[in-house]
This record gives sequence, structure tokens and C-alpha cells, in this order.
Amino acid sequence: MIAALVLVPTLAALVSFALRRPWAARAVLLAAAIAHTGLTAWACVVGPAPSMEGWLALDATGLVFLSLISVLFLACAVYTVGYLRHQVSQMADTQEGFLFSHGRQATFVGCLLLFLAAMTLVTVAGHLGLIWVAIEATTLASAPLIYFHRHHRSLEATWKYLLICSVGIAVAMLGNFFLAVAAARGDSAQVHTSHLTLSSLLNSAGQLDKTWLKAAFILLLVGYGTKMGLAPMHTWLPDAHSEAPSVVSALLSGALLNCALLAILRVHSVLVAAGEGAFSSQLLVILGLTSLAVAAVFMVGQMDFKRMLAYSSVEHMGILALGVGIGGAAGYGAMLHAVNHSMAKGMLFLLAGNVLAACRTKHSPQITGLVSLLPVTGPLWLVGFLAIAGSPPFGTFMSEFMILRGALDSGRGWVAAFYLVALGVIFVAMGRVVLAMTYGRAGAATPSESEAVSVAIALSAEAPTAPKRIREQLWSIASPLALAACVLMLGLWQPPPLQNLLRAAAQAVGVRP
Repeated sequence: MIAALVLVPTLAALVSFALRRPWAARAVLLAAAIAHTGLTAWACVVGPAPSMEGWLALDATGLVFLSLISVLFLACAVYTVGYLRHQVSQMADTQEGFLFSHGRQATFVGCLLLFLAAMTLVTVAGHLGLIWVAIEATTLASAPLIYFHRHHRSLEATWKYLLICSVGIAVAMLGNFFLAVAAARGDSAQVHTSHLTLSSLLNSAGQLDKTWLKAAFILLLVGYGTKMGLAPMHTWLPDAHSEAPSVVSALLSGALLNCALLAILRVHSVLVAAGEGAFSSQLLVILGLTSLAVAAVFMVGQMDFKRMLAYSSVEHMGILALGVGIGGAAGYGAMLHAVNHSMAKGMLFLLAGNVLAACRTKHSPQITGLVSLLPVTGPLWLVGFLAIAGSPPFGTFMSEFMILRGALDSGRGWVAAFYLVALGVIFVAMGRVVLAMTYGRAGAATPSESEAVSVAIALSAEAPTAPKRIREQLWSIASPLALAACVLMLGLWQPPPLQNLLRAAAQAVGVRP
């Protein structure tokens, strides 16, 4: 039954490609998202057994990231249904609107569903080779989504994404070859495909060749770290996140980056089982601190609010790598932080879509008074900043504090100090931009100043450039509100089933919380 999690969105994608009725494609998207969430809930309750000789297996770690992908995709699907409907109505009388209604919309929905299927395959894959295939599939499925607006900047971002991630995935393939050599059996050093299943690697970890295993981890960390957005391999991320439609940016940041993290965690667990956990942990700590430093530097003075959110993703991927590398309480904190970051960043990117639609620019100095202009999005924009910055009472505060405590408990005082300084710089840099956008006299860029007219969506019948209070549509605020409620709840109360799942996930990757 694990295969159904992948087959449902795949079949729905094939159906949507054949549809030419805009409303039908939107209906398929929403139905597939609901069905996928239902199957994920079933998997949480039943705990399906491995299939295909261990090639498909769903453990606690995979279940955490599968749940995040499913919930976030459902929230984005609700937002996308309204987004696409208003795109059609906005361009109804134009030739571009006709083409969008009868072709591009079905392609967009189909690629979204294939993207969901590929990310799901990453979480349920129990074979290191299959994980590699699934991560490459996420690149191919998401590239057309980044190019959706067909602007020269989105084209550049798409090619940059494809080229850099393809180089990374090639390095990861070489890492899999090295891992296969480390797992060679017998005097003949022959490798069978079953040797690269996660269960086989963990069971025979003590027999693996340590030199080849370490070399494999370095290559896999660089390869998958490129897709994860760890510095200095992060250079595709700011362009792709800022030029893609905001709903796609939400999935890229809140779901796709977690897939690459999961691949790294799989290999890290093998090194821990082989007694080489200190080696992989140290590398994760180094890349985590590097990502924090790079994000802090580039966020200072950043005026494009979508690029600012993209560099925030680099920061939080660094926090996750740091937490796993430190281990102990920080390892559990990293699992919790993955949940908090996905919810908070998904909310912020959806809100960024609303801001871009109303103000028609990504240049933050041209935007003021969001609380007056957008009565729901404006306050939520401020809430999202506090959540992603790790302020109490949001869940990110709890997870970031756990990672800090783990660093102190392990005697890494200098790591804790660096961590706090980086978080402080980022808080000030983001706060300066967000507070200026949120408060002040309501205003927006004129169409002649806009760099984003082609991607604006209609929030109301009023002109988006007018400094008036805009009546927001339910589809544009429902998902951000739900995600904000989740992040707030996780700061006040963590359900025991979630705590148990996160603790089991941390233990599965070799971390003892």
C-alpha cells in the first residue's frame, strides 16, 4: 500500500495533462491533495510494512517528512485553486488568457502533482539508489513550475536551478558508487542491488569499508547539500525561490529542501551505525554554521522580500544541519524545527504572493502600510516574521532553543555563541524590512514602477495600486491562517503522538534525544 502514496498523485497528474477545462484541472488538483493527505494519515495510523524487498519502506523519519509534504501541499492546493481561477478571470479577454486557460493551467497542475509524487517517493524510498532517482525527479518536475511566468528572469532562474542541481545530483551519484564499493560483499567484492537498501546497510554497517564510506558521505553531503541549499552550494536557491510563483516557492522551501535533508539523514544514520558518526556530525556542524553565516551576510540590506525569504531558507537549512550534527537534545530539536520551518515558511511565501499581487513589486522600500492595505495579510506578515525569526510563543522558538541547549550540553560553547550572533543579525535584518513594510502610511508602487505586473493576481475588484483597504478573498488567506495556527500551537503545546514520532525519527537517524 505504500505505492499508493506515489501512484495517486502520478495518475492524477496524467489525467490533468489531458484536461482542457480549467475548472476540471483545479478539481483534480484539490481531490488529489485531499486523497494524498488521507493516505498519509492512514500510514501514520497503520505503519505499513516494507515492500519490494525493502525498496519501499516508511520509517518514523520518512513519516515525519511525508506528513509535512502532504499537509503543506494541501494548503498550497487550496491557495492554487483560487490563484488559477483569478488568473483566468483576469486574462479572460486576451489571447494569453485563452492559452493559459486551455494549456498552461493543465501543465501547471500536472507538474505540481508530479512534484508531489516525486517528493513522496523520496520519503518512502528504502534504497539509496531509488532516493537518488526520486530527488532527480523532483528537479525535473519542479523546473517548469519555476518558469511558469515565462519572464526572462524566471528563465534564467530555471536554467540556474537545473544546471547547479544537476551538478549536485551527479556528485551524489558518484557518492552512491562509493557507497556501493564500501558495501561490497565477499572476496570477489561483488555488489548486489539489495546491498544499498537502508535496512541492509544498517544491519551490516560494521562490515562496511570505513574509508570508502567516509568518501561516500562527503560526496553525498555535497551533492544532496546542493539541493538542500546548504552554503556554499546554495546559489540556485535565491533566484529560484524569488522568481517562481509564490505557491511554488512555498513548496520549494517548505517541502523540497526537506527531501534533500532526508537523503543526507539516511546516509548519516549509516555512518552512525558504522561507528563513524563523529565524522559525519562534524561535517554537518561545519556546513550548518557556514549556511548561517552566509545567510546573515546576504540578508543584511536585502530589499527584495522574496529573496529575503529565500536566504532565510538557507539559514534554516543550516540550523537543521547544525542540530543533527550536534545530536542529543539538538537532534530532537532539529526534527521539531523541520516541522516548524515548513509551516512558517509556507505561510510566509503564500503571504508574499498576496503582497506581490496587491503592490505589484518585490522591492520592499516601495511597500508600506500593509496592515492598512491588507487587513489580514498585513498582520499575518508580521506574525510570520516573528514565527520564522524564532520569537516566543511560536514553535520555532522552542526548536531553536533546544538546538542551543544541545550545543551547550555538548560543550560546544563557541558553536552556541556563533549560533546566537547569526540569529541576532538575521532577526535585525529581517525585522528592518518587515516592520517598514507592515507599518506606515498605506501605499504601493505604480504599475510603471512594477517588476511583477505579469504575476499579479486579483485579490479584489479594486485596483491593486490604490492606497485603499483591500477586501481579500478567502482563498488567499485561509491557508496562511491555518499554517500560522499550526506554528503557534507547536509553541504552546506539542501533541504526544507528534512528540513520540519526532523522538523516533531522531533515534532512526542515529540521534539519541
